[in-house]
Amino acid sequence: MSNQLFDAYFTAPAMREVFSDRGRLQGMLDFEAALARAEAGAGLVPHTAVVAIEAACQAERYDVRALADAIATAGNSAIPLVKALGKVIASGVPEAERYVHLGATSQDAMDTGLVLQLRAALELIEADLAKLSDTLAQQALQHADTPLVGRTWLQHATPVTLGMKLAGVLGALTRHRQRLQELRPRLLVLQFGGASGSLAALGSKAMPVAEALAEQLKLSLPEQPWHTQRDRLVEFASVLGLIAGSLGKFGRDISLLMQTEAGEVFEPSAPGKGGSSTMPHKRNPVGAAVLIGAATRVPGLLSTLFAAMPQEHERSLGLWHAEWETLPDICCLVSGALRQAQVIAEGMEVDAERMRRNLDLTQGLVLAEAVSIVLAQRLGRDRAHHLLEQCCQRAVAEQRHLRAVLGDEPQVSAELSAQELDRLLDPAHYLGQARVWVARAVAEHQRFTA
Repeated sequence: MSNQLFDAYFTAPAMREVFSDRGRLQGMLDFEAALARAEAGAGLVPHTAVVAIEAACQAERYDVRALADAIATAGNSAIPLVKALGKVIASGVPEAERYVHLGATSQDAMDTGLVLQLRAALELIEADLAKLSDTLAQQALQHADTPLVGRTWLQHATPVTLGMKLAGVLGALTRHRQRLQELRPRLLVLQFGGASGSLAALGSKAMPVAEALAEQLKLSLPEQPWHTQRDRLVEFASVLGLIAGSLGKFGRDISLLMQTEAGEVFEPSAPGKGGSSTMPHKRNPVGAAVLIGAATRVPGLLSTLFAAMPQEHERSLGLWHAEWETLPDICCLVSGALRQAQVIAEGMEVDAERMRRNLDLTQGLVLAEAVSIVLAQRLGRDRAHHLLEQCCQRAVAEQRHLRAVLGDEPQVSAELSAQELDRLLDPAHYLGQARVWVARAVAEHQRFTA
């Protein structure tokens, strides 16, 4: 397990376990054990050797610190691990040691081990996305008619609903879940090519072994080895980048709604959560910070993977190495953001009354469009717009509510009754298709989940 100080904040424990030192080693060892079984099926390895190899393929049997020191000289993690694996086997069944890693290369073990880790990571992410989507769907339905001010360019615009905002996040997550489902068969494939990708060392047994190895590991056999074709990994990372961005948007909006001046939606409270070391009154959006932090960090990591794609010939120098910590870091950051997003979505505290008061902060100006649209049908668009613009300016200058100014304006009162004005200046009557958008987003989520 990692001992990084910030792990508990930025990473979900289950994801850190997948990409722990033990997780990395076990992925490679699972490859080696499966390779022995596949080659035994092809008549290349005796059964006694398979038993010995499988028994030795347990990560806890190896000294991580010693392997780490050896990597500095070897240049990758598979070389010292295979060497250590051979020693463990030779100490018990000496004749089995010759069959370890037969026909494979270091990158076969490392890349396939990584794919096994990514399969576990993908399952965690998909499960978290499904849970978060369920929660957002419930909250969006609950608040489908909860009006709050829409904000464009950080200024008050026209009314929206909280459910509509949450449905926007839900829609993005549903698309990301679809993307992950679509890429799964491209990502979960075997890497097995031997020294330069031709599997020449296994002769006529190469394809039977490759097919059996893929079956053993429950992976697909790709059209050919992909030692320096890294699009599969970068595609997965790119979708994780999209997820991080959507969660960052969610966190950004929550943090803005939590601002003292807004005070409309809050992260759930808990003892010691969001406090300040010096200001007892503070309630900081500590969960949203993780979402925004991940959305800020992941693009830079993703750019590293893109930059590492033009790998040389059949085995890369340095570019492959740049991937080793980058992709796991992306997975860990997204896992932490998903965990915090679930906490926020599940326990968010909504102050509908504060939303209502904030809608009236501009004394009716946010509903000027509603009046203008109706008047345009009676006076013409340009005339109505100019008239409402003058009324809005007068309301601001005189610090009066727009309703009062409109009521005093003969050109308006000649067209609109007091009852019509009251209705037009009620935010609840100017929510447009907000409820429809919620229903559509939830329906799409349900169709994908079914």
